[in-house]
Amino acid sequence: MKVTNGSLAIAVVGLILAWEALTLVVASEVLPGPGEVFLALVAAVVKGDLVRHFLVSGARVLVSVALAVAIAAPLGLAVGLSRWGNAIAGPLIYLGYPIPKIVLLPILLMFFGLGDTTKVIMISLVLFFQVLLVVRDAAAGIRAELIQSVRSLGARRRHILRYVYFPACLPAILTSLRVSTGTAIAVLFFVESFGTSSGLGYYILVESWARLAYAQMYAGVVAMALLGLAIYFVLDYLEKRWCAWVRIG
Repeated sequence: MKVTNGSLAIAVVGLILAWEALTLVVASEVLPGPGEVFLALVAAVVKGDLVRHFLVSGARVLVSVALAVAIAAPLGLAVGLSRWGNAIAGPLIYLGYPIPKIVLLPILLMFFGLGDTTKVIMISLVLFFQVLLVVRDAAAGIRAELIQSVRSLGARRRHILRYVYFPACLPAILTSLRVSTGTAIAVLFFVESFGTSSGLGYYILVESWARLAYAQMYAGVVAMALLGLAIYFVLDYLEKRWCAWVRIG
């Protein structure tokens, strides 16, 4: 689905108008208007606190994405290319994928404590199975005659991996990450709501909601939404830049 800058602007204006209308209907301090929230957002950015929390949350997500891709992509490729690998790993993936990864948080806390390691691993687990599955299916779906034609030109296994399998799997990896962005941000909010003193989740729940600073709280929500949108648009840009052939035709 193609989204233009004009349609995005219309969507943003529509959301603001709907928010303003809901504010008038509710008529309560628990739902400040978009103008008040915008002023609180600007004040928090100028003060620097919100920027610090935003950067901390962004770093956690980026490290989690890198970790998930670094582990899941090679594993998915190996499973997709090996009949034995798929026979062994397939049932494990089938059992592990439907499990809500957030239920593993108490176990991670026991092993890794309350620090950033637990938060990064938790988010990585959410992304891991998405990347693993799409890479496995993309690798398994490459036509055998394509591989044979490349081999006939003298390509070795490393060449096939680099020039056939990797380009074939890259669009699937980026798409899976885009689809998983919302879930990753939701998990980020949850894991930042305790055992930490930084991050947007901490800012929203501890520094704002706990003090009944509603405008500041909504400013944090907007900042977290912007973080998710930024990651989504970056991944979308990378897909257009690195996988241009997918959109041809």
